Amino acid sequence: MAVVGHTGQVHHELTDLPVRHVVPRLHAALDQHGTAVLAAPPGTGKTTLVPLALAGLLPDIPGGPDRPTRVIVAEPRRLAARAAARRMAWLLGERVGERVGFTVRGERRPGSLIEVVTTGVLLQRLQREPELDGVAVVILDECHERHLDADTAMAFLLDAREALRPDLRLIAASATADTGPWAGLLGAGPSAPAPVVEAEGVLHPIEVVWAPPARPTRPPHGMRVDPALLDHVAATVRTALAERDGDVLCFLPGVGEIAKVAGLVSGSARESGTEVLQVHGQAAAAVQDAVLRPGERRRIVLTTSVAESSLTVPGVRVVVDSGLAREPRVDHARGLSALTTVRASRAAALQRAGRAGREAPGTVYRCWSEAEHTRLPDRPRPQIALADLTGFALQAACWGAPDGTGLALLDAPPDAAMGAAGETLRALGAVDAGGRATTRGRRMARVGVHPRLARALLDGAEQVGPRAAAEVVALLSEPLPRDAGDDLTAIWRGLRRGGTGPAARWREEARRLTAALSAPLPAPERRDGAVVRGPKRGTDDAVAGLVVALAFPERVARARPGSGHLMVSGTGADPAPGSGLASAPWLAIAVADRPAGSPSARIRQAVVIDEETARRAAAPFLAAAEEVHWAGGDVVARRVERLGAVELSAVPLRDPDPGLLTDALLEGLRREGPSLLTWSRDAGALRERLAFCHRVLGEPWPAVDDAALVERALEWLPLGRARRRADLARIDVAAALRRLPPWECAARLDELAPERVTVPTGSRIRVDYSGEHPVLAAKLQELFGWEAAPRLAGGRVPLVVHLLSPAGRPAAVTADLASFWREGYRSVRAELRGRYPRHPWPEDPVTAEPTRRTKPRKTGPRGS
Repeated sequence: MAVVGHTGQVHHELTDLPVRHVVPRLHAALDQHGTAVLAAPPGTGKTTLVPLALAGLLPDIPGGPDRPTRVIVAEPRRLAARAAARRMAWLLGERVGERVGFTVRGERRPGSLIEVVTTGVLLQRLQREPELDGVAVVILDECHERHLDADTAMAFLLDAREALRPDLRLIAASATADTGPWAGLLGAGPSAPAPVVEAEGVLHPIEVVWAPPARPTRPPHGMRVDPALLDHVAATVRTALAERDGDVLCFLPGVGEIAKVAGLVSGSARESGTEVLQVHGQAAAAVQDAVLRPGERRRIVLTTSVAESSLTVPGVRVVVDSGLAREPRVDHARGLSALTTVRASRAAALQRAGRAGREAPGTVYRCWSEAEHTRLPDRPRPQIALADLTGFALQAACWGAPDGTGLALLDAPPDAAMGAAGETLRALGAVDAGGRATTRGRRMARVGVHPRLARALLDGAEQVGPRAAAEVVALLSEPLPRDAGDDLTAIWRGLRRGGTGPAARWREEARRLTAALSAPLPAPERRDGAVVRGPKRGTDDAVAGLVVALAFPERVARARPGSGHLMVSGTGADPAPGSGLASAPWLAIAVADRPAGSPSARIRQAVVIDEETARRAAAPFLAAAEEVHWAGGDVVARRVERLGAVELSAVPLRDPDPGLLTDALLEGLRREGPSLLTWSRDAGALRERLAFCHRVLGEPWPAVDDAALVERALEWLPLGRARRRADLARIDVAAALRRLPPWECAARLDELAPERVTVPTGSRIRVDYSGEHPVLAAKLQELFGWEAAPRLAGGRVPLVVHLLSPAGRPAAVTADLASFWREGYRSVRAELRGRYPRHPWPEDPVTAEPTRRTKPRKTGPRGS
């Protein structure tokens, strides 16, 4: 098979690509069903040959269109979109922008027949032009990666095909064989799935080398990767260079790890004449082009997961896999989102290993053990289950599907994430109370950045000018290098000084955003009241701070006493040690994450602002209210002005609302318990008697433990006039506590649990109810003549008697006084009679006269 370009040059690069053998079947499936799933491993030609064939540029493959047709190929990454377009244009002997072109955010070189776009660009186009006039086929490439934009784009395409373009042909292209869910989605349901066309890859044998570190390394923690593991990965790369032939492709989780390993292998690479390439989304275009061409010398290619399936790197014979990947995570409670490092799935490990065997037999070094491999997850989780869904929710609302209802999605969005997204969009004025997109929301969606950044662009342009707002938003729209520093204003100044690479991309995005502002603003539909007219001139800090704060008003932060800052959201935020931001009274935080297990966020980039800017940008959070609550051990009543969780000012309240005072006192009781009350001896004894009745008799006798007393405080405590802790301490608790039991119980309390019991001498002695059994403690002589002690609780519980010596010390304990007189008294009498001779010790205590007194002293004759 040959591809003939305009120049007449013939390329034979596609002759042996495995996918060419299934293209006729793909044509037939589309002719019959209009949709299909293409499963083709990396390197088989699904990204380059298939679009050329569907566009009618490969006439020698049967079943194709009669005349050239327009094809859109959607890729999940800009790097992959540019690479695919350049590759197809080269095969045609043309420059990009003739018959094959690409459009990514900030760069547009469309082709007349084939246009490769990112899924984000495709979403924007569908919102503007859902019919996709003139387009015959849309290929959603790498759909197995389950990127959120890709899932959303397919849902919109299926909607458009059903309602507007039944002739539009759709292909879900996957590098894996897990095609069942996609076939069901593109077909008429599980019972009538779309046809699946599979291409067999020519995969050469791959030797797996298990290469775990010699010593255990710490697991990934947030964005942090143990340096010891990176040292081991670098050592494994050097081993692979020494033991094997061909280029080495090394998978790492992110840009920072790529830079670290590049530094570790650079010395040995120079010595061996090996080139080191760092390939990721932020890499320069020259590096991205170079990695797709065979190298003139041996190469080490350090890359993120972009090379798992989106890119085919020629010359690779060895893969070194760190076993790590990055996934999005969102802390909805704190309004923070970030990437986190995770263990790669088995499916990802299989994809990565396959890159070593595309051209010849190869080897994969896995930096973990075979036993660990069995514990890895089967496949990565879809982004819709993990990511911030604010952008998705706005796209769905603009599409006419609030909350995503009715969209054909493989996985439903989580309710919590959609709830948080809806709250954010309502605060931005992007959707109304019913979740429908407002005019302002549609304008925000067309900007092509996260809704928060779109809000900052639209509102910031009115306050600081379009160019300045666009420059700051462009800075926020891309991840910054890890070594960029935390002062966003300084980073902005550095980019303005010019240069290539990141600076050039930033300038291009700023121009695009400025152009997006050229359309007239719609009539104000702001629900947040955040747009406050202000001066359009100011310092760089003032301009950048206002735009950042408009994007992330809940991240406006004030310095706390001691150290760190408190964000409007209520989360603490700490600058890096030694940061110049630490002394700033106010910050607008652009980028923050929360390390696992930490209560505070970590500030990555921020701008120093003043209180006026904080008030203007975070105006929706500004509120003044009377606050009456329990704090510091007493009632605090103040009129407070707050910016969310940040206190701006406070003055004492002279006449607080009585209901709020009562609530505050109840809060104090809940925190500190009934110990706030003054428990006299009588009050404590009454509580013990009530507890005894509840324990023995049950309901309706009330429980009087701490929790029960606090729960029913309003029923028995006179709180109507209490204003502070001291008032609680003055309450007559005994009198109040008598109001707690119902009347039928209160009337029988003295009968069932008497406070005192009258003994034979006539003394009324207090009963102790503090223990498990009620106890009467009396001197033994006062109980003479008492055959039995009374039983309490209606005869259910015997009264335990502690018989005391004349000195008041325990002599005996009994719950059966009659038995004691018969059997125990004699030994007690024998022991104590000599010790206390002045007290009576009759032989028969039952018939003896009880007494409180000693025996009369005997005296001799007068004068003797």
